[in-house]
Amino acid sequence: MGIRRPALSTAVAAVLIGSFGVPVVAGTASAGDGAATVREDFDGDGYQDIAVAAPGATVGGHAWAGYITISYGSAHGLAPERTTVITQDTSGVPGASGDNAVFGYAMISRDLDGDGLTDLAVVSREYRPENNIGGSVIVLWGRRTGISGQGAVRIDAPANAQVGEDITAGDFDSDGYTDLFMSNSEDSYDYHDVLHGPIGRDGSPAREQRVQVYSTDNTIDSTAAGDFNGDGIEDLATFYVYENHAEGGKLWLGTKDGLSTVPQRLTSASSTAVADFDQDGYADLATRIFPDGDTETEEDPGTVKIYYGSPSGPSQIRTRTITQNTAGVPGVNEKSDQFGGRLSAGDVNGDGYPDLAVGVPGEAIGSKKKAGAVVLLKGGRGGLTGTGAQAFHQDTAGVPGVAEPADLFGGSARLLDVTGDGRADLVAGAPGENLGTVVNGGAVWLLRGTVSGLTASKSAARNPMDIGAPAAKALFGENLSGDNGPGMSIP
Repeated sequence: MGIRRPALSTAVAAVLIGSFGVPVVAGTASAGDGAATVREDFDGDGYQDIAVAAPGATVGGHAWAGYITISYGSAHGLAPERTTVITQDTSGVPGASGDNAVFGYAMISRDLDGDGLTDLAVVSREYRPENNIGGSVIVLWGRRTGISGQGAVRIDAPANAQVGEDITAGDFDSDGYTDLFMSNSEDSYDYHDVLHGPIGRDGSPAREQRVQVYSTDNTIDSTAAGDFNGDGIEDLATFYVYENHAEGGKLWLGTKDGLSTVPQRLTSASSTAVADFDQDGYADLATRIFPDGDTETEEDPGTVKIYYGSPSGPSQIRTRTITQNTAGVPGVNEKSDQFGGRLSAGDVNGDGYPDLAVGVPGEAIGSKKKAGAVVLLKGGRGGLTGTGAQAFHQDTAGVPGVAEPADLFGGSARLLDVTGDGRADLVAGAPGENLGTVVNGGAVWLLRGTVSGLTASKSAARNPMDIGAPAAKALFGENLSGDNGPGMSIP
């Protein structure tokens, strides 16, 4: 029945829930590489950290209010004694927990104010009737003592705006400061804003740029940022859908003045990851493609396609397609596997070439449908291939727990160096994990990187019950910091 741990007493849990934001004790880019080289170090101690969202959680009686947790890296992995739970009721955080606010709908981790510490931009879908505003982007500031609600700020928006539905970070003008691309204007169905850094502690950007991202009634499905043409400035890729149809993509090249206003066309894509997988100086774009342009892909086995960077951006000629039928890749293409449902890049074995973690949340493990798995594809001089690929799931020897139907292991995935040994570790989420009688409580796992790839040895798991946080239908692990969009289960 998955991972079971004793729940805290009702009295203890109530105390912890009433003081969210206080650390609680657990129960037992360079432009050339793009996102793969962005350090996620909220407290500046040299170990990378992770934020985990539980967007489905009920907080203060409000359904789908959501919360996030911050866990800090150490030589021994994620330090269980240093986990902070933050909601919109946490002291200092703007707003308040409310029905369907879905705090943690999306999260972006970058140094937004230029102080050398990673900050966290969290999207909430709260409705603010005073200005007819839908959604918020709330910035939690990195601090030497760790992230809390202290000094948190809501990025301002004009009346009638739809805020934060699409959010991406990159240095789009190469001035050394991170910029935020996000919906943030009253014309948000046509325009998005680029908030150029540094962003002040009051939420004010150094300057703003408006970009007309739409020309038809479509919406942005996914985004990616990286220096695809190798000029030292990060570029932006946006991908579109309309109802159940994929509507292609656009490439907005970065310039010294910000994003170009005349985009290049790109092929449609779903989830994305960016890294220089072959180390040729151009960031490469890994995507999951929509089969036949159909976005209703629940029965899709899944296909990952890599567009290698070139002087003109992601190449439409030099590409590679990888499925579970590719030589060397564990498993086989099966209906509803959703190979590529989540993607994340990082150098797992320390050989200098980024690798790609591929979430396969629909993977059946034996007869257990949608138990889920994660596949690691190795980078090298020729880019990503199936050679040496690895697969992990809850029935893998050494991985805590047991695979169950609808766990959706691999529903989120992130590669980052938690242990500080120069090799990326895997953080994987299973938002559908049942915790005893608690349905869809969710959990996350840490698998360590080694010179030969990922290992299940010393792997560890954590769920909301371990930290006294709300667990029922919380979907803990639905999103991880660094993701550029909502999870698969968020309506």
